[in-house]
Amino acid sequence: MPKVEINIPEHLEMQITQMVERGEFVNREEAIEDLLSTGLKAYKTSGPIEDDEPGGGFEDDGMMGHEDEYVF
Repeated sequence: MPKVEINIPEHLEMQITQMVERGEFVNREEAIEDLLSTGLKAYKTSGPIEDDEPGGGFEDDGMMGHEDEYVF
């Protein structure tokens, strides 16, 4: 399986850590793989948001008001 290195905001890291600690996932790798897969499936199902906004229709402030987090 290919390996990918990403940098994520600290608030996302904390959320992933909490999910693993609650037993929702076995480990961080499984959590990230499952969450990424779910996000890609949701994106594929709904498709890109067609909008007149630059940036493909992503919200300007992202989800939860963070600039580096986007709503799919």
